[in-house]
This record gives sequence, structure tokens and C-alpha cells, in this order.
Amino acid sequence: MKKTLLFLLFSVSSLSSHAQTKSTGVVNLMIGMTAKLDLNSATSVATLTLTGPSDRWFALQFGSFSEGQGMEAGQDVVYFNGTTLVDAVHNGVGSAPSADTNNWTVASNTVASGTRTIVANRAFNTSSSGDYTFVYANGTIDFAYARMSSASFSLAYHGGGNRGYVIGAPITTALGVGEFEAAKIALFPNPANNAFSIKSNDEIKSVIVYDTNGKQVAKFANQKELLDISSLHTGLYFVEIQNSEDQISIEKLLKK
Repeated sequence: MKKTLLFLLFSVSSLSSHAQTKSTGVVNLMIGMTAKLDLNSATSVATLTLTGPSDRWFALQFGSFSEGQGMEAGQDVVYFNGTTLVDAVHNGVGSAPSADTNNWTVASNTVASGTRTIVANRAFNTSSSGDYTFVYANGTIDFAYARMSSASFSLAYHGGGNRGYVIGAPITTALGVGEFEAAKIALFPNPANNAFSIKSNDEIKSVIVYDTNGKQVAKFANQKELLDISSLHTGLYFVEIQNSEDQISIEKLLKK
């Protein structure tokens, strides 16, 4: 069965060839934790893909703030409680967040190799007092994150080194379906054995390969050269290609 990433990437882009989407791309928060935020202007829906350890709570705060302001009262936060993604609001440092009206709809919740991947959607503006309003025109967003230091879903002090910030994560425009075709991006050979190359009319800035659970498995800086995937297992992968204008295209790659 085709899994999370396949559904996310192609169900959003298939809404309309003219739909505009913006994305942070996959943001590495800390070892074992990533976040990816996609904004769709046609539907005014935000899609969050959040990964973390499968055996403990992990949390993500988003909004506009400065480093050091990650747990101030009133800030919007979501966390995994062992069952689902909880929509909450911070009560200040040293106090557990309070659950808010849950406006996030979890589309999938999967575990692979000890990593949980949650994909959830909500409207840009929910009119709930504790929810941050996503603004499509914004060029950046701030993240604060934390996870429990040991296997536990009880909200408690996370322990030193288990929290941090990503301030000013860029939100860039992703290409629509028609623009993907116009860019004439192609992977070859595809299926591939141990390596593949990229054909593109544009200068390529970065290439990241994800498995079907959304986990990054390879990253390349040598844009149009032969890209080695000999260490990957046989199966379906997704290749995120970013050009020099920070536009992103997602291509399917089959590893033989």
C-alpha cells in the first residue's frame, strides 16, 4: 500500500494545476525529529508533517517569536500524547500546556524503525483563541521543539538538550503540476540500480531523497552528477529537487 508521503505530496498538488503551495521543506529539528509545513492558498489549509521518537512525547510550537520565547504563555503548540496529536496552548515555563479545541485532523500516524510520522491538516485561521494563524504571504515561520528524554508520554520536564529553536525557517513557493511539466525535470535511469542522474533546464541547488514514511535517507550537493543510491533498499522513494530560485519539485524514483 502506498504510504504517507505519496498521499501528501500528490493529493495536494492534484487539486489544481494553478493551485499555489508554499513549503518549509523538511526542517531538521534535532536527531530523530523533523517538521515540514505546507501551505495551500487554494484551500487555505496547512499540512504539518512531524516526525519524532515513537516511544515518548514530542512537541512543536510554531508562530512568530524570538529564541528564548519558546514556552511563553499563549503560544500555540502541538504534541503527541501516545495516541494522537494534541492541539494545545502554553501556560509558561514550568507548566504543562493546556489542551485547546483540536482543529488538527490527523491524516496518518505511522511508525517505522522507531520513528513516528504524523501528517495532520488544519485551516489557516481557526478562530480559536490559542491557535496561530498561518499567513500564506509570510516568507518565514519560527519553530520551537522539545521531546521527552526517556520513553514516556507523561508531560514532564524534557531534560537538558531535548529542546531547541529554528528561527526564520523559509517558506518558499513550490511548483504546481503544470510548472513541474514545464520545468522538464526527469530522473534517469528510473528504475535505477545503484545511481541516477537528474535532467533539468534549471540550475539545481539541492537534492534530498525520502522514503515512503517521509524519512530523509540521502542528500546530495553535486546537482547534475551521478547520484549514488547503492546503500538504499529496493523500493519507492521521493526525490525533492530544489532549484536556484528555491522552487521545489518532487519526483518518484524506483530503486531496483
